[in-house]
Amino acid sequence: MDPLNRPAPTGRPNQRVAIAVLAVALLMVGLSFAAVPLYALFCKATGYAGTPQVASRNSDHFGKRSLLVRFDANVAPGLAWTFEPETDALNVRTGETVTVYFKATNQSATESAALATFNVTPEQTGAWFNKISCFCFTEQRLAAHESAEMPVVFFLDPTLESDPSMAAIDTLTLSYTFFPTKHAVAPVAAATEAKSKL
Repeated sequence: MDPLNRPAPTGRPNQRVAIAVLAVALLMVGLSFAAVPLYALFCKATGYAGTPQVASRNSDHFGKRSLLVRFDANVAPGLAWTFEPETDALNVRTGETVTVYFKATNQSATESAALATFNVTPEQTGAWFNKISCFCFTEQRLAAHESAEMPVVFFLDPTLESDPSMAAIDTLTLSYTFFPTKHAVAPVAAATEAKSKL
């Protein structure tokens, strides 16, 4: 028996602490999952890290400057494709809508799918690089040994001419890298052989 007649602890303060700790842990897990899509949205909205903008229509006027736009094409390991721009570089006037083509070829005996990541360098140019249409917006699929021309339609926002950070820049590079996606299909020969065994 307690000589001071203190009331026995009920355990409620411990429950509150446990609930608070659990709530903070769940919040941190939720934020960690949200961080990647939120970062991607931020980059798309601001051009941060060389992320080009997406435009729904052409520019409404031309600017005075022309910049050299270089094109770079890469394929990640694990994807049996070749991928290259049909032209290495173009001089582009600000506000001018330009269409360029990239050629991809599936070198394997199976259909495969890939998705292209992209960026523009130097990084500050991403805020002024506007894509109207691009193969990079959707997954691309190529049958065995198939080739395809993949267009990109873009313009350089003429308002870049008023940005002091763009004054010394006269060349930029649009770069793509294709990564395999998990929608591989069995080779035609293998599929025919499997049917014949049924």
